[in-house]
Amino acid sequence: MRVVIAGAGSVGRSIARELLDNEHEILLVDKHADEARVAKLPEASWLAGDACEISTLLEAGLADCDVVVAATGDDKVNLVVSLPAKTEFGVPRTVGRVNNPKNEWMFDESWGVDVAVSTPRIMTALVEEAVSVGDLVRIFEFQQGSATMVEITLPADNPYVGRRVGDITFPVDTVLTGIIRDARPIHPSVDDALEALDELLFLTTAEAEPQLAHMMSPRRGAAA
Repeated sequence: MRVVIAGAGSVGRSIARELLDNEHEILLVDKHADEARVAKLPEASWLAGDACEISTLLEAGLADCDVVVAATGDDKVNLVVSLPAKTEFGVPRTVGRVNNPKNEWMFDESWGVDVAVSTPRIMTALVEEAVSVGDLVRIFEFQQGSATMVEITLPADNPYVGRRVGDITFPVDTVLTGIIRDARPIHPSVDDALEALDELLFLTTAEAEPQLAHMMSPRRGAAA
């Protein structure tokens, strides 16, 4: 997979390093790509230039890449990179870094962003996930299709403790994708029974979240 990353700061380089470890082809685009910066990740290809300029994107060969990651520390730049990547170059997948949560609403398909990654939101979700039992916590939001990943830690008094997964009817467009039990991941089968303090990971939709939260609440009462 060929990936072009706009922005070679600490975030961009960290992404590049992980992708390189997975044997992907990486091009870092940064107008400050001097010798010292390139030396921090010589395994990647580098292009010195302004990623907001169409000429730079042409030189980067966006038309031939699989993913563009807009990873600069400036939300305006990340949007300006994502839009032509999607509309002018037809990049299959664009990922935009959100630095200021107030700007999250702009990181959608209208600006060419397939997936918006908000570090503040992810950190908040991880804090909530660590301290919340019985509350639905949104971990991630996929821009296409309005799908979300949510987590709930099952309280001991939850009516579904002890029930088989196959005997539980979840809301429409909701899939139980994983169970974390005793710090180990479990791929849920219909025969697995839920236990108290299981961390349940769901793929669902924003519309189904309230129903799922009500269903899994310990205050719901006895299960039907």
